[in-house]
Amino acid sequence: MAYKRPTNEQKLSKSEKLDLLKDYAEHYRHLVATDKAALNRKVPRELFRDLLDHLGETLLSESAKLAVDTGLRKFLKDNPLPRSMKGRLPDEFRVFCLALNSLKQWVAAEQAATDRYLLGGNARELCREAVKTCLVTGIALGEHSELHHPVRDGRPPILLSKKVHDGIEGQVATVRDDPIGRALYKLRSERNHSWAQLRRGCLDLLGKPVPWPSKASAAGARAFAKKSASVTGRGYEQILEWLDSNHLGQLRIGNGI
Repeated sequence: MAYKRPTNEQKLSKSEKLDLLKDYAEHYRHLVATDKAALNRKVPRELFRDLLDHLGETLLSESAKLAVDTGLRKFLKDNPLPRSMKGRLPDEFRVFCLALNSLKQWVAAEQAATDRYLLGGNARELCREAVKTCLVTGIALGEHSELHHPVRDGRPPILLSKKVHDGIEGQVATVRDDPIGRALYKLRSERNHSWAQLRRGCLDLLGKPVPWPSKASAAGARAFAKKSASVTGRGYEQILEWLDSNHLGQLRIGNGI
């Protein structure tokens, strides 16, 4: 069955879209007053492990089939490998790499389309029109502002000052300019885990009560905490102190966050 991009059947007028965005901004303005981590929620990778494994298997099997397809065989022939690489890159692998690149372009296009689900083709312009001040600092937004997705679940981006946006993404030098910070930011980037997961893992390994969003996330959080302790040479208490000092990964008991 051919893929069909999800579309929203409940069309909104421009005024309804702007009202939605203003309410959306106020929601986060109140939320970040006590929980700045709400601006950067990352889904634990293990929750999509089965889906990603299935996609990987499909890419491999379909690439092997396409490697004997007339069109792709001709493409490979028209773009021969350098002499030193002949026999080292099988046709199936070359097609797999080409398929990965096509998939990357497809994902980029489909992800961009998710912003248009609620707001239509001028989604980014509407986001900028609806909000005039940074919802974290309250400062008027000018040219130095960035659209940021607090959660990649279909909700539109929110407008933040560039400084706040960079801080959320872990790009502020003052936050990272210490041995623990450098090690943890690198590890977090490699593992695609959240600071909240690191906090939960440390608390759990210290024998303290932890609000788990799901049982599946516990093992990954503990593994993340153990690896963090290993790469930093610090104990779990010290890692928690570092998280506290940088206001990262705060937990809110009772809502699973």
